[in-house]
Amino acid sequence: MTFSSEKIIEVKHLVKHYGKFKALEDVSFEVYKGDVLGFLGPNGAGKSTTIRAILSLIKPTSGEIKLFGKDPVKDHKYIFSRIGCIVEKPDFYLYLSAQKNLEIFARLTGVELKKNRISEIIDFVGLKGREKDKLKGFSNGMKQRLGIAQTLIHDPELIILDEPTTGLDPQGILDIRNLILQLKNEYNKTILLSSHLLSEIELIANRMVIINKGKTLVQGSVANLLNEQELIVSFTLDDIDKAKLLLASFGLEKQFVSSNQNNLLLQISNDKIPAVNKLFCDNAIKVFSIETKRKLEDYFLKLINN
Repeated sequence: MTFSSEKIIEVKHLVKHYGKFKALEDVSFEVYKGDVLGFLGPNGAGKSTTIRAILSLIKPTSGEIKLFGKDPVKDHKYIFSRIGCIVEKPDFYLYLSAQKNLEIFARLTGVELKKNRISEIIDFVGLKGREKDKLKGFSNGMKQRLGIAQTLIHDPELIILDEPTTGLDPQGILDIRNLILQLKNEYNKTILLSSHLLSEIELIANRMVIINKGKTLVQGSVANLLNEQELIVSFTLDDIDKAKLLLASFGLEKQFVSSNQNNLLLQISNDKIPAVNKLFCDNAIKVFSIETKRKLEDYFLKLINN
């Protein structure tokens, strides 16, 4: 998939101090049109502070923020008519229905709703049939889906989600993941997604930025960043002993990590996987599966612990 070079968010050398406490020291990154940018960092890294600064909820000590190429303070009304967001947990009136909550939100924000707009949004987030039910009976996952519905009321171009899967069970996490993928693939939304669930970011995001202790450590394409280091690759084969001898004959014994009856682990770069696979197949070794073992968690932990 080809992504745009148009910058939707630009954050440059963002600093935020609360007295002597340095919440942010140097955060910089970009979000391009069509991105799902995974915004990662351990607890206390500064993710929520950065998002609050982007949304003008707090004033940075120094640094520059641009949204759609404009200053969010000077062009506040123009910019925020194009943004939908959830910061932490969405708040609703628990003794009102899902539909009534969305109607109230639309009136409070001055949005003129098109006919059937709320019904369309409720259907999209998977709450059709529950729109008349009071929120006090909703699960956390249903409330989170309604929160996403709320961000879509005015059909924004940019959606900012701060830890949208916190407190959800596996099914709730899957539901939110699928909604985000739909927003990206079917509705061409640009999404900034803060999360501590690294496995989810790996499945959803095309780009990521990792911050720690208020500083940007790295940003870029998820695929490229994860390909920068060698992987531990598991090959499930029918003849492990023959495969090991074959690797040694081609001078690849240094890539050998370990093996058992059916699996051979090699430390190789991503671009060498096809060649090793071909080597096995050309020598009548059946390859039943290939699985990379280094995931985003490993990259993340290595980066923040350096």
